[in-house]
Amino acid sequence: QVQLVESGGGLVQAGGSLRLSCEASGRYAMAWFRQAPGKEREFVAGISWSGGRTEYADSVKGRFAISRDTAKNTLYLRMNSLNPEDTAIYYCAARRWADPVVRTTQNQYDYWGQGTQVTVSS
Repeated sequence: QVQLVESGGGLVQAGGSLRLSCEASGRYAMAWFRQAPGKEREFVAGISWSGGRTEYADSVKGRFAISRDTAKNTLYLRMNSLNPEDTAIYYCAARRWADPVVRTTQNQYDYWGQGTQVTVSS
């Protein structure tokens, strides 16, 4: 049974920073998605199984950074220069295949965490 447990969400003022964590029960190709109220879930950032490749949505490039600690099976998302448009529930996702590339659509991920709320006030 694959388990993904997110943490690190919260309330932050515009311009602030947060770091999300996702503890996994193994090593996978992984990604962060988010879903804002009234909107569809969207890709935010992803990392390949090896960790050698990363991808970002255009809206977060230069502000967010995805990384992983392989020894701890933990995925991170460092979020800087947050703005109210970043307000959403953030989900960690894992893909069962040891992909050398990053997948960016949600139907390509097999396992999901419960989500963590990020709220950015103006």
